Amino acid sequence: QAQLVESGGGLVQAGGSLRLSCTASGRTFSSYTMGWFRQAPGKEREFVSFISWSGSATYNIDSVKGRFTISRDNAKNTVYLQMNSLKSEDTAVYYCAAAYARSNYRLATSYTSWGQGTQVTVSS
Repeated sequence: QAQLVESGGGLVQAGGSLRLSCTASGRTFSSYTMGWFRQAPGKEREFVSFISWSGSATYNIDSVKGRFTISRDNAKNTVYLQMNSLKSEDTAVYYCAAAYARSNYRLATSYTSWGQGTQVTVSS
């Protein structure tokens, strides 16, 4: 089971950018589909984006399309979430997660490993 560590969160003004990173331990990182989720205060955890093991397939929810880009570097065991044109509604704790088996990658239950989360706060 992969151990995941996120970094890159912080405080940014609306319209600004942040890049989140998630580094995994272990030798099988390239076998995992990786996802990003977020949880705002008082709300359910929300799927944001996923990327296939090879990076050839990605998916973003509508509210972040055109602003967020997911990518991965299997040589570095790292997945990224580039977030541009940030809005106050993007404020949340962001989690990366790893899924080993083929499944519905928009569901949190499809992921077997989770990071501890990194806070993103967008001020308006």
